[in-house]
Amino acid sequence: MQPIVDWVVSFDIPYVTEPMVRFISHIILASIIAVIAPGMLIVLTWLERKIIARIQDRIGPNRAGPFGLLQAFADMIKMFTKEDITPAVADRIPFNISPGLAVFSSIMLFAVIPFAPGIIGADLNVAVIYIIGVGGLGTLAILMAGWASNNKYAMLGGFRVVAMMLTYEIPMVLTLTAVVMVSGSMSLQSIVEAQSGMWYIITMPVAFAIFFFAGVAETGRSPFDLVEAESEIIAGFHTEYSGIKFGMFMIGEYVHMFSLAFLAAVIFLGGWQVPFINVGPDGFLGPLFGPIVGFISLIIKVFIFVFIMMWMRGTLPRFRIDHLQDLGWKFLVPVSIFLVIVVAVVVRLFAPGSTAGVPVEAGPLNALYFNGAGEVVALIIANVLVLAISLFVVTRVARRSRSKGLRAVSAVEGVPAK
Repeated sequence: MQPIVDWVVSFDIPYVTEPMVRFISHIILASIIAVIAPGMLIVLTWLERKIIARIQDRIGPNRAGPFGLLQAFADMIKMFTKEDITPAVADRIPFNISPGLAVFSSIMLFAVIPFAPGIIGADLNVAVIYIIGVGGLGTLAILMAGWASNNKYAMLGGFRVVAMMLTYEIPMVLTLTAVVMVSGSMSLQSIVEAQSGMWYIITMPVAFAIFFFAGVAETGRSPFDLVEAESEIIAGFHTEYSGIKFGMFMIGEYVHMFSLAFLAAVIFLGGWQVPFINVGPDGFLGPLFGPIVGFISLIIKVFIFVFIMMWMRGTLPRFRIDHLQDLGWKFLVPVSIFLVIVVAVVVRLFAPGSTAGVPVEAGPLNALYFNGAGEVVALIIANVLVLAISLFVVTRVARRSRSKGLRAVSAVEGVPAK
C-alpha cells in the first residue's frame, strides 16, 4: 500500500497526513475484500455448475437470465427467505456463532495476500504462521456446528473434519516449511519476490502437489468431502442448519476454496509476477500500470486453480474415510518429511554465505550458486528423486499388500466346506 500512500501524500492536501492516508487505504482495502470475497460465491457457483455440466454432457443453468447468470441470485434470494430453524435441543450460542466464524475465518486469510506489487493488507513477517493459525478457525467452526447441533450425524461430520485437519495439516505445514527455507522469509510478499527468477511450482513440484491436495482436503471439497457425505451421514455437520445459516456455511466453503487458489498462486506460481516482464514500481510499465498487470496475472493464475478444483469435483469419486486417512498418514506425511529434509540439505549446500549483515557460513557448493541457478537445478533434481523414490516404495508396498491379500483369499478358499 505504500506506493498509493506516497502518491496521495504527494498532492500536499491540507490536513491530510501520511498516517491518515495509510489508515483510510487499509479501511478501503478491507471493505473491498469483505464485500468481494463473499460476493464471489455468485460467480463461483455459476461457474462450477457450468463446468460440471459440460463434464457430464449437460447444459447447466440456462433459464434464469442470459446463460443462466441470474440463477445464483435466485438461489441467494431463496436462502434469505427460507425459515431459520434452531433445534430445541441444540446448544444455541455455538450453534449460531459457527456459521459466522466459518465465513470470518475464510475472509481473514486475504489480509496477508499480496494482490499486486505494494498492494497488500498487512505484510506480516510471520504470514505463513498466520495462515496456518487462521485456517484452523474454519475447522473449529465446523466442529462447533456439529457438536452444538446435538445430532449424531452432525457430530460425526464434526469429528471427521478434526481427523482430516490432523491428517492433512501436517504435510501442508511441512511443505510451507520447505518454501520458507528456500525463500528465506515467512512474508508472502517476500516469497513472491523470491520467485522472480523461477516459480516454485517448477523447482518444487512435489511440495506444490502435497500443498494443493492437502489444502483441498482441508476445505472439504470433493473428493475429500467426507464431512458432509450425504450417502453416509445425511449432510454432516450442517444437517440441522437451514436458511441463511446454511448459506453462510456455503459462503465459507467457496471463499475458503478461493483463498486456497490465491495461496497456491502466490506461494508456488509467482503471485503477481509475469514471465519476462517487470511489473514492479521500477519496471517499464510504471507504478500505475505495473500493479494492474500484476493483479490481472494473479487473477488468471487463481482461476486456473479454481477450475482444477471444480474439475476434480466433477470427475473424481469420494474417498472412503479409511482410504483418506491412509493417503495422509501413509503417503503424504512421510513424503513431506523426506522432502523437507532433502530441501534443507540442498539449501545448506548452496548457501551463498552472509547476507544482509547476518553472519552465515557459506555452503560447500556455494561456488556453484551462480545467482541462484545452481540451487534451482539442485531443487528440481531433488524433487524428481523424492518423487521417484516415493513411487518406488509405494509400488513395492502395494504389491506386497496385494500378494498378502491374495494369499489370504487362497487360504480361505482352500479350507473344505463343512
